[in-house]
Amino acid sequence: MLYYLFEYLEKEFQFPGASLFGFLTFRAAIAIIMSLLISTIYGKRIISFLQRKQVGETIRDLGLDGQAQKAGTPTMGGLIIIFATLIPVILLAKLDNVYVILLLITTCWMGVIGFIDDYIKKFKNDKEGLKGRFKILGQVGLGIIVGATLYFNENVTIKEKLPLSQQQELIASNPNISSFKLFKNEEKSTKTTIPFVKGNEFDYASLVTWISPKLKPYSWVIFILAAIFIITAVSNGANLTDGIDGLAAGTSAIIVLTLGVFAWVSGNIIFSDYLNIMYIPRVEEITIYIAAFVGALIGFLWYNAFPAQVFMGDTGSLTIGGIIAVIAIAVRKEWLIPVLCGIFLAENLSVVMQVSYFKYTRKKYGVGKRIFKMSPLHHHFQKSGYHESKIVTRFWIIGILLAIISIVTLKIR
Repeated sequence: MLYYLFEYLEKEFQFPGASLFGFLTFRAAIAIIMSLLISTIYGKRIISFLQRKQVGETIRDLGLDGQAQKAGTPTMGGLIIIFATLIPVILLAKLDNVYVILLLITTCWMGVIGFIDDYIKKFKNDKEGLKGRFKILGQVGLGIIVGATLYFNENVTIKEKLPLSQQQELIASNPNISSFKLFKNEEKSTKTTIPFVKGNEFDYASLVTWISPKLKPYSWVIFILAAIFIITAVSNGANLTDGIDGLAAGTSAIIVLTLGVFAWVSGNIIFSDYLNIMYIPRVEEITIYIAAFVGALIGFLWYNAFPAQVFMGDTGSLTIGGIIAVIAIAVRKEWLIPVLCGIFLAENLSVVMQVSYFKYTRKKYGVGKRIFKMSPLHHHFQKSGYHESKIVTRFWIIGILLAIISIVTLKIR
């Protein structure tokens, strides 16, 4: 809203300083500061409200050190993250941008699913919360919306560089030619980026066109299925990671900040040209959303760091996972998720491996055996005697290393 207000003031009245809101970096800086202030200042009030309403976490006895002290800690703290993200975005972003709209829908959609889950757990005294099939149904619904929008919306395009021979001809005729002239016109495409592969690109349409080129119009089915899978996997991974103080919020902040780098360079034609990466028009606007989201996560971490004064609950963890997945798909870096979201992947795999091996050994030997002392993975280290603060810090360090590796893929072909 403020963006449109200052745009109007600049055009009609040449209002001093109004032009600053036309700069992406300025609005991103304001967004992160605003979200940080909202989450830290008003976060305390939300925590107090949750305490008055007795929205405390019910802790199951898992035999973990310090577990009993966490009982009664307010949950549903994901509301802090959601509000601290949405307010700066609504004020500072271009609300007609398709990518921003999708992220707003994602935040509200996943936030509602997580809120219902937490509400049932606390107020209906049902420890299982929202049935798993309904969670999956909600994730699939979001995947269909996101996939269909990104495939069919006319504003979701890419611009590829001209063939090298044409670029050389243009540069030879005009050495000072603009980077814009070295790119083709905008076009719809199902291409995405694959790290560590020569050419660095993959087209979802190729999964059906190898059968027959006539099947290309039906590539939307593959694309939407991929979106559903990614959103479901990442949101569940974030949910499993939210098990000890500060782990999910800190890890997610690292991941989202890295995706912000990708969004910024992919939406800037000069950097896209320099790095020889896919240029995605209009995607740079989600940098505002990412800045607000990072600020909200860091502000929430102020209260969620050990010993936590509030837990995010499914209201926060499912929302975080959904947002990360949609951003990755929008900037066409979803194939980087196994690397960038390596912590989420490890947590997911630890549960799958533990359950599968237990069922297999129980069926074969009559007694179920375990690979880990407890899953998800962070509980295994707790059972091994590590303090949760040390576990969280080391997971953050691993997350930073994975983020660096992900950024390096910009130049690795």
